[in-house]
Amino acid sequence: MLAVLATGTSAGTSDAGDEVGALEPPIAFRELAKRSGEPQMPGLKIAYLHPLGSPADANKWQNIIVHQTEGPAGSAKSMAQAQAKNPTKRGVTVWVETDGTVYWSTAETAVPTHGDGANRNDNKYIDNSKTYRTVIKTNSIGVEFVGNYPDVAKPATPEQARAWLILVRFLQERYDIAPENIYAHNWIDYKDRRYCEGCELATLARKLSYQPGKSP
Repeated sequence: MLAVLATGTSAGTSDAGDEVGALEPPIAFRELAKRSGEPQMPGLKIAYLHPLGSPADANKWQNIIVHQTEGPAGSAKSMAQAQAKNPTKRGVTVWVETDGTVYWSTAETAVPTHGDGANRNDNKYIDNSKTYRTVIKTNSIGVEFVGNYPDVAKPATPEQARAWLILVRFLQERYDIAPENIYAHNWIDYKDRRYCEGCELATLARKLSYQPGKSP
């Protein structure tokens, strides 16, 4: 399903392509993305465990790291709640359930512990000269997709992929993050060899080529 969505973004001929095209954000999208409180983006359901403040007061997020947790379907809410109780514990700011529901767990000023210090330097997936020891938790907002348990190679659901197409642009617009600064966890850290964590989703997001403040 992810491949179909990614292909559809350029072809514009399939139903999935039409759907992606329909998600092209208007000016109102940018205005919503910059709001404080609990902004709801069209087509996306966000449950806020902590309201947003002003983007100017948020941590200076420069990157987005896509994670996939070995948690079963239905676990995003409880994981987000645990994160909310201890914001700097290992985890992320944003959790995505298999039905596409997004849980925002912490304040934008909190820095959850995620990633492994950008320890990958083999250029297997991308040019790691630009990421090695630099794309780290203090400058990267993390998004975690649940559901790949017990099969770690299980891809994100179609609902998660659809939610991601909106969520990633929301994050890009809110924090002025360029598409080339969206990374799969496997691209920047040595991870589980059984699958490529976050790779399909990060590739899908980059193919959108969404430029904050510039895309129509």
